[in-house]
Amino acid sequence: MSLATVQQMAARVDQLLEERLRLKGGTLEDKLRRAGRRLPRAVRDAGAALATAATMMQSAKLMHQVDDETVAVAYDTCVRHLTKVNPAEVRKGLILNMAASIAFSLLVVGVLFVAVLYWRGFV
Repeated sequence: MSLATVQQMAARVDQLLEERLRLKGGTLEDKLRRAGRRLPRAVRDAGAALATAATMMQSAKLMHQVDDETVAVAYDTCVRHLTKVNPAEVRKGLILNMAASIAFSLLVVGVLFVAVLYWRGFV
């Protein structure tokens, strides 16, 4: 596998991370780190393997250590998962999680307020 091919694969995964998960800036490693738990472990590991291979391909001495089959499988794993991600659903899930967190916090504050009123003898 050539240097250009591996770099194109890494660029495609980088582009999908930017489009689907709205991860901006930096290298592929930075975006994978920022994605965190939004990506399954297998996809994060495959992305890390692809990023490492792209970095190794830039060195003439390390280029021969890159396993073409591993790179191809890592690329397929990343692309297969990231093409299924719907950005609207991701955004909707984030908004719903934030709303649920706020509602739970308000419920806890309300219960504590009533408990303090009861404890002080006002209720």
